[in-house]
This record gives sequence, structure tokens and C-alpha cells, in this order.
Amino acid sequence: MEIRRLGTSGLYVSRIALGTMTWGRDTNEHEAADQLRAFLDAGGNFIDTSAIYGDGDSERVIGGFINTLIPRDEIIIGSKAGISFREGERKIDNSRGSLLSDLDRSLKRLGVESIDLWQVSEFDTQTPLEETLSALDLAVLSGRVRYVGISNFNGWQSARSATIQNPYLGKIAITSLQNEYSLLNRSAEIELLPAAKAMGLGFLAWSPLARGVLTGKYLDGLPADSRGASQHFASFVQPYLNKKSQSIVSAVQVAADGLGLSPLEVSLSWVRDHEGVSSAIVGARTGAQLRGILRSEEIQLPVQVREALDEISL
Repeated sequence: MEIRRLGTSGLYVSRIALGTMTWGRDTNEHEAADQLRAFLDAGGNFIDTSAIYGDGDSERVIGGFINTLIPRDEIIIGSKAGISFREGERKIDNSRGSLLSDLDRSLKRLGVESIDLWQVSEFDTQTPLEETLSALDLAVLSGRVRYVGISNFNGWQSARSATIQNPYLGKIAITSLQNEYSLLNRSAEIELLPAAKAMGLGFLAWSPLARGVLTGKYLDGLPADSRGASQHFASFVQPYLNKKSQSIVSAVQVAADGLGLSPLEVSLSWVRDHEGVSSAIVGARTGAQLRGILRSEEIQLPVQVREALDEISL
């Protein structure tokens, strides 16, 4: 698998990252181990997780594999902090104390001394940005984190954060942005991808398959075993189950048929090889599904197909 530099930093990640949002909850340890083996065998090195995934279970599962299934120094771990569920409500808390507490708990669950890429999960309108970013400085300077990034910030929030974290002023530079990006959601092209390019930041694309909709599985309804039919993910998938999305997915299906590929392979290749994308984060329910996803490594879309998909998905 191709390894790419994350922005202008010294961190290098595989162009496909292994997403672990369901690990420890919908994906048990046996299936997770199968996925990790398949990912490593394909040459991948970048694992994406978060303190909130499975209320920490994702990190615990990953921690169980480190130095048993894979040596620590052979993988890049990316995790995130700042979101929690309290009394059934989703809370964003990017105060310095809360973020650093999240970090310490993540390190304990993962069983590691440091996290390779630690990211703020989402912008917090209630906490001064300067306080939030000071946690990134402390995390790196204390040796608990190697590189830092931000996730789900919009254009001005990202630019402001990167400006504050100017290394010439003694601050720890932001390395990357992580945002949703797919043929069904191209909003990152408006400000985020240009901002990342201008500021030398890497860009990590989450949900490059539009929460699974671009696989084509929802064209004929709602499969009973799909995320769209599950208790945890129904509301996550629902925004892309509309007529506009369906027309784009149908176009992807036509392109895939013409190339002898699957809609998944076409959709993932389109994101993965878009200018400015460092890595596309993919998640799977089983090892067999992940192996299917990883077959996209052998694919490069013809220019004419990319241009047609660009036009159709606008």
C-alpha cells in the first residue's frame, strides 16, 4: 500500500486508514483481529480510533493487539478527544482539563506511552480556542503525543487554529484536518482542502463511502443487516438516503459496471486519489468486507471517469 506524508510533517501514513468505530461493540475482538491482519497484510499502517468509540471499547480492543498481534512501532495510532455522553446526551468539552483527562484515559486503554496523532474531535463554541489548543502543546511537550490535528472544524476554525499554532511562536504545529468527504459530500472542497494545501496540512477523509451508501446496497431498499437498519447507525446513514444521493449512486454503479469494478472500489478510489487527500478512513463489519475494500489498492480510475463523476456529483 502507498505510504504518504501527512502534510509537511514527519509522519507517514498509509493512504487507506483502518477505521475502528464499531470495534468492541458491533465488531467483536475476533473479527477485529481478522480485520487488522488483513489490513497489515495489505501494507496498511494507520489505525483511526477515538475515546468515544464504543465508550472506549475501540481503544481497549486495539490495546489488546499491540505487541501481541502487531509490534507497537509498526503502526500509526490516531485517536481523538473532546466528546462524551453524559446522562444520555452528547457533550463537547474542549477545555484543557477535559481534553488532557481524555488523553490519559486513552493512553491507559491503548496501553501505550504515546499516541502518534491526537486530534480534537469537534469545535467547542463554549471554550476559548486558545485554551483548547493549549492542550495540544501540553500533550506533545509532555511526551504523551507525537503529532496533533483537528477534526470536523470548518474552514475558518481550521485556519484560525493553524494560525494560532505557529511553531515560530513556540507552539506545536497542527499536522492534519479530518473531515467527511465523499462523492455524496464534497463540501470539503469549498474551504477545507484549499486551506489544508495552503497551510501544509494533511487531510484525512472520513466516510469516503458516504456512510456505506456508495456501495449501492441501499438502491433497492434498506437491507436488514445494514448499518442503516441498525439501532446505533440508522440516523447516521439516513441523510444520504434521498433522491439526489440515489442518482449519484446509480451513476457510480454505471461507471463501475463499465470498468468491471464494484461501486465501492470506484467511490473509494475517487476519494483516495483526490488532490490533497492524505488518507481515506474505511471501516468494515467483517474481515471479508475489509478485504473487498482493500482490493481498491489495485485500482486507478481513468481520467475520463473521474471527470464524469466530478460533474455528476456536484
